[in-house]
Amino acid sequence: MLFHLLSYFRHEVPGLNVVRYITFRTAVASLTALFLVLVLGPWMIERLRAFQIGQYIREEGPQAHKAKAGTPTMGGILILAGIVVPTLLWADLSNRNVWILVLSTLAFGAIGFMDDYLKVVKKQSLGLSARLKFRGQVGVGLAVGTALYLLSHVEPNQYSTRVIFPFFKMLMPDLSAFYILFAVLVLVGASNAVNLTDGLDGLAIGSTLIAAAAFTVLAYVSGHRVFSAYLDLLYLPGAGEITVFCGAMVGASMGFLWWNCYPAQVFMGDVGSLALGGALGTVAILIKQELLLFSVGGLFVLEALSVILQVGSFKLRGKRIFRMAPLHHHFELVGWKEPQIIIRFWIVAFVFALFSLTTLKLR
Repeated sequence: MLFHLLSYFRHEVPGLNVVRYITFRTAVASLTALFLVLVLGPWMIERLRAFQIGQYIREEGPQAHKAKAGTPTMGGILILAGIVVPTLLWADLSNRNVWILVLSTLAFGAIGFMDDYLKVVKKQSLGLSARLKFRGQVGVGLAVGTALYLLSHVEPNQYSTRVIFPFFKMLMPDLSAFYILFAVLVLVGASNAVNLTDGLDGLAIGSTLIAAAAFTVLAYVSGHRVFSAYLDLLYLPGAGEITVFCGAMVGASMGFLWWNCYPAQVFMGDVGSLALGGALGTVAILIKQELLLFSVGGLFVLEALSVILQVGSFKLRGKRIFRMAPLHHHFELVGWKEPQIIIRFWIVAFVFALFSLTTLKLR
C-alpha cells in the first residue's frame, strides 16, 4: 500500500523515486518486519500469558524440557504479522505472486492455528488429528498447484509447469497437469519439515532465517533479466516482488528469534512452523526452484528424514535407529547441551544454503 501511495507522489517529491527499486523495498520490508516483531513481542507474550496459552510438554521427551512447560506458545501469530503486514505495505499489490504467497502462508498458518487452539485452549493434547491436518495441507497445496497450472496457460512467460534440475542447464521436464500433485508434495513436505524442526529454542526460526535469506537472493536473480541470463536461470518477469516477501520473512524471523532464542520467552507453535514451511515451499514453486528447496532447507530435510527412518525402522524391524526422533532430540539424549545443538544445526543450515547458492554457477 505504501509502495502505491509513494509511487503516486514520486514525480512531485524528490527522492521518492527510490521506491521503484526492489532492493530498496526489500530492505525496508525487512526492517519494518524486524521493528514490528520487536515492538509487538512483549505485548503478544503478555497477552498469551494472560490467556494461559502455554506449551504442553510431552512426557516421553527429554527431561530437560519439563522446565519449559507453560511457556507461552502460538507466537507464530507474531511471525505472520511480521511477514504479511510489511509485504502488503511495500510490495506491488498488482503482482499475482504477492497474493499467492500471502494467501498460501495465511492458509497454512490457519491450519496450525486450529491445531494450537485445540491443544492449548481446548486442552485437547493431540490437537487436530493427523488426518485432518494432512487433509488441510493437501487442500492448500491443491489450491496453489491448480492456480499455478491455470496461470501457466494465461501467462506462460511468468508461470510454468516445468521443473528445473540443479546442475543441469537443459533438464527441464514439463509435468503439465501432474505439476499440481508435484506442488502438493513440495508444500506438504516443506510445512511438515519445518514443523518437525521446531523442537528447541530458536532452532526452527534461525534455520528459517537462513533459508529465507538464500531465497531472497534466488528470487532477486530470477526476476532480474541480466542476472538470470548470466546465470542461465529461467527469467520470470514478476518474480522480483517475491524478493520483498522474502525480505519480510528474514526480518520477521530475526525479530522473533530475539524472543525465541534460548531460553525462549515464547514458542511459535504450529501456527508459525506450518506457515513458515508453507511460505518457503510457495516461494520455491514461484521461482521454479522446487528441487533446490531440498538443498536450501537441507536441515529441515534431515530432521524429517530422521522421523521417517525412525518410524520405518521400528515398524519393519522393531528397532530404532536414533535414541529419539526428530534428530535434535537424539543429540539431546546423547548428551549435547541445547545451545550446542542449536548453534551447530544453524551452522549446518548455513552450509546447505551456501551450497545451494553455488549451484547458480555450477550448471
